[in-house]
Amino acid sequence: MIFDSHVDTPSQLLRLRDIGIDNTYAQLDLPKMKAGDYSGAFFALYTPPQMAPDAATRYALEMLSAVYDAAESNSDYAAITFTPDEAAANSKKGLMSLFIGMENGSPIQESLSLLKTFYRLGVSYVTLTHNADNAIADSAAQGTRWNGLSPFGRSLVKEMNKLGMMIDLSHASDKAFWDCIELSSAPVIATHSCCRALCSHRRNLTDDMLRALGEKDGYVGINIYPPFLSDDFASSPEDAALMDAADLAETAFIANPSDPAAIENWHKMQDRLKELNRPGVKEIVDHIDHAVSLAGIDHVGIGSDFDGILVPPAGVENASEIGRVFDEMLRRGYSQEAVNKVAGGNLMAVYERIINCSELDS
Repeated sequence: MIFDSHVDTPSQLLRLRDIGIDNTYAQLDLPKMKAGDYSGAFFALYTPPQMAPDAATRYALEMLSAVYDAAESNSDYAAITFTPDEAAANSKKGLMSLFIGMENGSPIQESLSLLKTFYRLGVSYVTLTHNADNAIADSAAQGTRWNGLSPFGRSLVKEMNKLGMMIDLSHASDKAFWDCIELSSAPVIATHSCCRALCSHRRNLTDDMLRALGEKDGYVGINIYPPFLSDDFASSPEDAALMDAADLAETAFIANPSDPAAIENWHKMQDRLKELNRPGVKEIVDHIDHAVSLAGIDHVGIGSDFDGILVPPAGVENASEIGRVFDEMLRRGYSQEAVNKVAGGNLMAVYERIINCSELDS
């Protein structure tokens, strides 16, 4: 069972992608998931930090509706899924499970009522912040507003514990991470993060954080984005400039996804990015190895970040090729049982533990 803890495909649905067909330049769609032997993935409703709260709420609801529409249009292949038990039932029917997450808690607007509304609509986890501090917590990119969690963020953590929602600490500042470790009565997760000891990016987790996730009975999903895998990626001025140009091309495409010129330029940039010297399967499994050594084999998985990354790693160009990661684990001596845990078993297990904690609280 392959369950990916974080993909950004909902944003692509609003950019006119039909996930029922095999899209040449897509990192993830249903045919690629099927070819990659996916059992399911968490579709993250990502809202940019610069959006005003009302706009963020509207945008999140539009993405949520688009995910439901996509599942309905492809009901022979996939289904919206709320719990691990439902995912197991879907697998028996030959259906892939589309879980829903929220990346950046801005759409909640400091309202526990809105949190509960999104929960009732299927949102299983909230990535508390993104690349800017918000009303919930400080981000790894800034980390200057609250010195960790805000007062509302503390209330949010407690309410999410009661509901059985997963608290996602990817993108959180170090202090916000430790606040949640201390405050949460349930395990916490980092859906798409790597190891800072192997790559110094501020988004990555320190060794102490990885140990804490294991001790908290939580989970880390290893991200596959090259800048989080290796400090050497795009380290030259020329490569960095290409990354910046690609970012601008993607921004222009996002602004007008039906414009043929914007589409063509974005596709050309994607081709150019793949010519870069990129980390690949080896580096992904290096991060898995490191996380397992600290958090334990029961607390590590995959959070690819497909459709949210400018360029994929070498050898895992899209979701159809994710199995190469697990093949490499087997080559390194992991047992099939251990590989199954990292591929998806650990993610379903931690979600079940968090749900069970909410039942104990109630």
